[in-house]
Amino acid sequence: MSEDLIKGGEFLVRETKASEVFIPEEFDEEQQMIAQTCVDFLKAEVYPNLDRIDDMEEGLMPGLIEKAGELGLLGISVPEDLGGFGKDFVTSMLVAEKTGAGYSFSVAVSAHTGIGTLPILYYGTKEQREQYIPRLASGEWKAAYCLTEPGAGSDANSGKSKAKLTEDGKHYLINGQKMWITNGGFADVFIVFAKIDDDKKLSAFIVEKEFGGITLNPEEKKMGIKGSSTRQIFFNDTKVPIENLLSDRENGFKIALNILNIGRAKLATAVIGGAKETVSESIKYANERVQFGLPISKFGAIRYKLAEQAIRIYASESASYRVSRNIDDAIKSRLDSGMDKQEATLKGIEEFAAECAILKVAASEALDYVVDEGVQIFGGMGYSAESSVERAYRDSRINRIFEGTNEINRLLAIDYILKRALKGELDLMGPAMAVANELVSIPDFGEKDDSIFAEEKNAVKNFKKAILMVAGAAVQKLMNTLGKEEEILTNIADMAIDAYQAESVLLRVEKLLGTKDEKELKEQIALVKTFIYDASDRINKAGKDALSSFAEGDELTMMLMGIKRFTKMAPLNVKEQRQIIAQRIIEVNAYPF
Repeated sequence: MSEDLIKGGEFLVRETKASEVFIPEEFDEEQQMIAQTCVDFLKAEVYPNLDRIDDMEEGLMPGLIEKAGELGLLGISVPEDLGGFGKDFVTSMLVAEKTGAGYSFSVAVSAHTGIGTLPILYYGTKEQREQYIPRLASGEWKAAYCLTEPGAGSDANSGKSKAKLTEDGKHYLINGQKMWITNGGFADVFIVFAKIDDDKKLSAFIVEKEFGGITLNPEEKKMGIKGSSTRQIFFNDTKVPIENLLSDRENGFKIALNILNIGRAKLATAVIGGAKETVSESIKYANERVQFGLPISKFGAIRYKLAEQAIRIYASESASYRVSRNIDDAIKSRLDSGMDKQEATLKGIEEFAAECAILKVAASEALDYVVDEGVQIFGGMGYSAESSVERAYRDSRINRIFEGTNEINRLLAIDYILKRALKGELDLMGPAMAVANELVSIPDFGEKDDSIFAEEKNAVKNFKKAILMVAGAAVQKLMNTLGKEEEILTNIADMAIDAYQAESVLLRVEKLLGTKDEKELKEQIALVKTFIYDASDRINKAGKDALSSFAEGDELTMMLMGIKRFTKMAPLNVKEQRQIIAQRIIEVNAYPF
C-alpha cells in the first residue's frame, strides 16, 4: 500500500483530515441513479408483497432475485466482461444500503450477491468465473453459502464435513450436514466447506444442485426474516468434479474469513437502510397519532427517541462509507503496484478487517435501538402484525448473529489490531508509551480554539489516548493471557467502536462545512455534538471497567485519573440539541439526513 494512505487499525494512532474521507453527500449522479433503481424496485416489487414473501409463496423469492438481476442489481461488483457493472466498493455498499430496507428480500439478495457469489469471483479460476459468474449476476442461478454446521458455528474450522477423492481421481465425494443455510431451498449453486481426508483446515468447493446427493430439511421456523429460505442441507456422496475445488486445498478457512469481512461491511450499510426506513415510518405515525389533543411528535419523550434514532444511524453511516473509500483506495494502490484484480481486492478488504468488524457491531446495534423505539413510538399498534415496525423489529434481531456474533466481532476487532501491531504493520507501542508519559506530565492546554468543533476535536484525540492507555496497560500486564480475558477485550472494543464512529461523524460534518454554512447544517452539527458528548461517558465507563479488572493500587488510581482526564467534556445542553434534530425529522416527515 502507498505510504500516504491510512492502513487498517491506524485510525487509533493517526489523525485523519476531513478532506481524506468519503461522505454520502458525495455520491455522483450515476451512483444516485443506481440507488434510486433499488428504491423503485422495493416499492414496486417488494413492499406490495411483504405478506406473500413472509408466507414463502412458492417461486416468489427466486422470481424477485431474477427481476433484480434483470436490472443489474446482482452484478454491481462483477466485472463487465462477466456480465456485471464493474463498480467500486463504495457503490456496492450503497446498493447494499438501499436494498437493506427490503426486509426478508434483503437477506436473500445479500446472501446471493455476497457470500454466494464473491468466493467464486475472488478465488475462482478463469474457467470457474466464466462458467458461474454471468449466470449468478443475471439471477438465472441463485447461490447459497454452506459453512455452519450443528457443532461448528463461530468455530467454523471445527466442521466435520468431509471430502474424499474418488479412485479415478476425477471427483470429490462430499459428505456432511450444514445448517442455517440462507437461500438453501432454491439455490442452484452452493459454496460448500469441507475437509479433504484428514486435513486440519477446510477446503472450499463449488457444488451444483444438479450434481445430486443433496437433500434438504423443511424450512426453518424463525423469529424474523420469515420470507428468507433457511434450510438444513445434507450432502450424501455428492459427486463434485475436481475442477470445482475453489482455490487451493486447505484454503477454505481463509476464504470464509475474507468473504465474511466483506459481509460484515455490507451488512452494516444494509441495516442502515432498514433503520432509515423505520425512522421514516416512526415519524409518519408520530405526526398522525393524536393524544391529549396533540400529535405525539409534539411531546419531548417522543422527540428524544426520534433524535436518538437519527444520531445512531448518522454515526454508523458516516463510519461505513469512510471505510468503503479506504478499501477502494487500498485496492487501487495494490492494482497500481501491479497486483492482479482478484488479489488486490481481497488484500484491500482484508486490510480493514478490524474496521469491518467495528461497523458490523455498531450498525446492527443501532438498528436494534431504532426498531425497538419504533415499536415504542407506535405503542400498541407497534405490537400488531399489521404495522411495518413489528416486522422490522423481528427481522432486525438476526443481524447481531449474522456474519459472526457481535461478541465474536468485538474480540476480532481488537485481535486484528493487536496482531497488526505484533507484525510491525502498525505502531501501537510508541503512541501508547507517549500516552503513559503524558499521564505523569503537566497537561498542555495549548492555544485556545474557538472553532465550532474545538471541544469535539479534542475529545476524539483524547478518546484514542484512553484506548491506547487501557490497551497498552492490558498488554503489558496480562501479556499472553490477554486473549482469554474476553470481558476486558470487549471493554476495549466498545471504546474503539465509539471512538471510530465519533471521529467519522465529526469528519463528515467538518467536510460539509467546507461547502455550506453553519445555519444550513445546524441539525448535522447537533448530531455530532450529541453523539460525541454521549460517547465520552460510554468510553469512560468501559475504560474504568477494563482497568479495574487487572490493575490495582497506585497504578489503578493513576490510570483512572487518566480515563477521567481523557473523557472529560464541557457540559452540553443535549435536550436542546435533540430538539433541533427532531424538529427537522418532524418537518420532513421522513429520515432527512
